[in-house]
Amino acid sequence: VQLQASGGGLVQAGGFLRLSCAASGRTFSSYDMGWFRQAPGKQREFVAAVSWSGGSTDYADSVKGRFTISRDNDRNTVYLQMNNVNPEDTAVYYCAADTIGFWHPTTASEYDYWGQGTLVTVSS
Repeated sequence: VQLQASGGGLVQAGGFLRLSCAASGRTFSSYDMGWFRQAPGKQREFVAAVSWSGGSTDYADSVKGRFTISRDNDRNTVYLQMNNVNPEDTAVYYCAADTIGFWHPTTASEYDYWGQGTLVTVSS
């Protein structure tokens, strides 16, 4: 499985951005997918996740109500819509795939494939 994240960039506080993660492979629709982020000098942290069917989602408290995760299984792509961003959202954002599927969305070690990351910078 190869994951390619894109859509990062520079955005002003209060603005919006949409990240995409394109996956290879014909079984994308069976993977739970997640987004994590790592800010400079900090550990990687969970942001959001969506189950293989799209029927379940989970969010970090810090992004609830502002970020939305979704997926398009026909396009093998997962999205992270980021609204009302703030400087604390500045980080490298990584998408990840859990091909086993026990739905432990916040645990990074449950994900067995990772994309290369895309940088999001929010200016104040």
